Amino acid sequence: MSVKISVLGSSSSGNCTFIATSQTKILLDVGFSPTQITKRLQSIGESLENIDAIVISHEHSDHITGLQGLLSKQQIPIIIGEPTLAALQPSLSCDRLEFIAAGRSFHFRDLKISAFSIPHDAVDPLGFTFEAEGIKIGHVTDLGYLTELVIQRLQACDVLVLESNHDLDMLKVGPYPWFLKQRIMGRQGHLCNDVVGRFFMEGFDGKAQYIILAHLSESNNHPDIARMSAVQALEPRGFNLEHLFVAGKGTPSQMIEI
Repeated sequence: MSVKISVLGSSSSGNCTFIATSQTKILLDVGFSPTQITKRLQSIGESLENIDAIVISHEHSDHITGLQGLLSKQQIPIIIGEPTLAALQPSLSCDRLEFIAAGRSFHFRDLKISAFSIPHDAVDPLGFTFEAEGIKIGHVTDLGYLTELVIQRLQACDVLVLESNHDLDMLKVGPYPWFLKQRIMGRQGHLCNDVVGRFFMEGFDGKAQYIILAHLSESNNHPDIARMSAVQALEPRGFNLEHLFVAGKGTPSQMIEI
């Protein structure tokens, strides 16, 4: 028995993660078209027909673009917070809903899903941990800073998927208008590489065997820069750098099986 995870794509233009146990297969967010999600699942040897549920973190378009299209193909159960569902209605039509709320755990088959609040400019943004077969995955993107709650929830994870959205210097001199730069740098925006690096040096408990950096900005970051920032923090702690990955926009990340 094992738990598997692959980030099918993660960037400012689309996010979707595949997680599987021996009994359950889910997608966390569906920010690509149904066609793209189907292709990406096929590229890792999976199929949309075998997806048992879709978990939604928040209502921003880069996390829900493909949702209604997927539901038109098949009625997949949706696990979602009630405020997020309210923000999506009436555009969303789904007959199979399961509600989850920050501070609570939800059991879906053999998978324990725990949600917690994160600071982002959405109605009810959630981070998650997923537990099955003695394995714990932490998945957090779209947050302006690492709260004590987030740091606590990410303890004792075997796999971490964590946002490393932008390089601060690139953002400051980049093409975005100033109001958007302020939003990204704000406490309800996105994490920069430096903040993630400090977490790996100071807040990270060191248990995770695998780390995936996610939700990189296409305009204000580069995979090599994000990775180097993380390497500088993790290498002194003895982390196996062969198990540090950077999720991209175009293709799924390496399948992690643990």
